[in-house]
Amino acid sequence: MAGRIPQQFIDDLTARVDIVDVIDARVPLRKAGRDYSARCPFHDEKTPSFTVSQEKQFYHCFGCGAHGTAIGFLMEFDHMEFVEAVHDLASRVGMEVPETRVASDESRAHNQEIYSTLQQAADFFKRQLREHHKGEEAIDYLKARGISGETAAAFGMGYAPPGWDNLVPALGKPMQASLLAAGMLIKKEGGSHYDRFRDRIMFPIRDPRGRVIAFGGRVLGDDTPKYLNSPETPVFHKGRELYGLYEARKAVRHLERLLVVEGYMDVIMLAQHDIHYAVATLGTATTTVNVERLLRLVPEVVFCFDGDRAGREAAWRALENTLPVMREGYQARFLFLPEGEDPDSQVQKEEKAAFEKRIGTAITLSAFFYDHLQQQVDTGSIDGRARLVELARPYLAKLPQGVFRHMMTEHLATLAKMDAHALGSMLGGGRDSRGGGRRPGNAGRPKHQQMSLVRHAIFLLLHRPQLAKIAGDPARFQALELRGASFLVELLELLLANPHFNTASLLEHWRQDSNGPYLARLAQQELLISTDEMTQEFEGVLKRMDLQRIELRIQALNDKARTSWSEGEKAELQQLFREKSSVL
Repeated sequence: MAGRIPQQFIDDLTARVDIVDVIDARVPLRKAGRDYSARCPFHDEKTPSFTVSQEKQFYHCFGCGAHGTAIGFLMEFDHMEFVEAVHDLASRVGMEVPETRVASDESRAHNQEIYSTLQQAADFFKRQLREHHKGEEAIDYLKARGISGETAAAFGMGYAPPGWDNLVPALGKPMQASLLAAGMLIKKEGGSHYDRFRDRIMFPIRDPRGRVIAFGGRVLGDDTPKYLNSPETPVFHKGRELYGLYEARKAVRHLERLLVVEGYMDVIMLAQHDIHYAVATLGTATTTVNVERLLRLVPEVVFCFDGDRAGREAAWRALENTLPVMREGYQARFLFLPEGEDPDSQVQKEEKAAFEKRIGTAITLSAFFYDHLQQQVDTGSIDGRARLVELARPYLAKLPQGVFRHMMTEHLATLAKMDAHALGSMLGGGRDSRGGGRRPGNAGRPKHQQMSLVRHAIFLLLHRPQLAKIAGDPARFQALELRGASFLVELLELLLANPHFNTASLLEHWRQDSNGPYLARLAQQELLISTDEMTQEFEGVLKRMDLQRIELRIQALNDKARTSWSEGEKAELQQLFREKSSVL
């Protein structure tokens, strides 16, 4: 389940949506045999390698590897969040998205009150920027910083007037409790309260749906702190949100890159200079959650910092939090500005073209990583190179298994003047722990004949879920001491309970499960046999698994001393021999 949307609803939705209609509305498709094809919307190509299967409700590009369901396509092509994509598809087929009882009706209503209150506060601050006598001072400040009225309006900027009690009189006494819950008021010991933001330029912080969830405020005078953020509330969590992300997605339909900066004014000034793909962290270091969200939207993230010591330390923290989600297909780079400069000042000095040229020179994560570590050791000595390996070891362990981790390890071997295979063994290739005991088969793209029995069965079921009806009772495979057997049983039980499921239904059912990426890889493998041959092949796999199950149980009984057999075990053994004869 994702968010508060019941898994059963997502299962039903994927069974009703037609991926061909969804994609064809954005990328014109042509019939090509059983499937549809087009030039891939995710990379430049002259010959169409993008295919859409109506039967499987799945798309795949043989050129760049892009793949997924209708939900996944909207997330990639329209840069939607998962919940947004589900709502979009549900509206197409006339389904109403329900919510689970994870949160009570009272809690949901409370959050809605907070959203409404924050929007009303944002409207109040915008009015004060225009109408309050000190609003002119705020406008003069913004003009002096080079911000136009159009840009200020695009970001919803406003002004919190001086004084301790402005919001409650403006929004009404009944809003007091909601203002407290939204973090807009601070409660004093005696029970009274006062406004959190006073005499500050206000920056509304929006979530991906455009709802105001918090504020940042920049002081006009000499008060401290210079910048003040809303506290954590039921609708605002600093480590998850990014300032300017909503505005970036609104301004640029097809984002290819996001630039991560440190301040509100950096984001706004870059937008003022027609660089609409900047976002800022909210008073915290860049978190892994931040990076994961960004890499779901774009293939490239560039972190921008000052070139001084503090900037490089902040960049290293960002790198550490990027490693757990860094894999092939993604790119993270680091841009260091001249000391004493920030994106706000730098873009005003050199304008858009020069600043974007500077972005183009940003160093890669791998280069920054090894440059940083090499500065701490003497690579001219054996001791220094050994120390380099030890410094790199815990960071490389954070990387997901895959090509990127392999290449990072090979580069370390080159720097340490070691054999790459030996170093890989020392560091530990590592089993992908995400799959746990249920993860079936091995990674990669083996041919059908190289698959294990369990993997082969899962592959066939994924491509043709209707095969589950000939499997009989799945529970009999639970006793198989084969990797992934329990997952196969789970898959069969799901399909028998939901005979209408297609490939997309299965992929979405396990989207957030550790087996999700594994199933997605299997779905990409080309099916080289006909429907009739699939049925025969699946029956053959079932027979071989049944035979293996029977032989394992016979061996277990034979390992016991015959004198210790119970009458039940004797009868079971006879039955097993009869079953084996029928299978053969």
